[in-house]
Amino acid sequence: MLKSLTILLAFQALGELLSFAAFPSIPGPVLGLVSLLTYFFIRGGVPADIQTTANVFTANLGLLFVPAAVGVVVFWPVLAEFGFIILLTLLVSVVTTLVGTAFVLDRLAARFMPGEVSETGAANVSGQATEVIRND
Repeated sequence: MLKSLTILLAFQALGELLSFAAFPSIPGPVLGLVSLLTYFFIRGGVPADIQTTANVFTANLGLLFVPAAVGVVVFWPVLAEFGFIILLTLLVSVVTTLVGTAFVLDRLAARFMPGEVSETGAANVSGQATEVIRND
């Protein structure tokens, strides 16, 4: 099991290295998984010790939910008292973030990419559809 854990962590480290050196927009664990999958294809299958280790991990994935469940149980009185306010605050903050991000992106696109993206019609503040024409 120690050998297979070392192999899995080595591929994750390889993915982190590839992400840092060549593909910064792709997360390291994703590149590590792609590298591990490539290794399995080249080798012609999954080695038995890695398969056993992977089965142990997948059998115990439920443990990852324990901290969240404990948090809900511990803070249940607070959630019961302020749950609606917390939910309303989350909803308002998500909508505000989405609208603000769209507004800033629209202004930045108009300033730094003039001629590449142009809009026709009125602004989409009232919820009406806005036609976007790309000049590719």
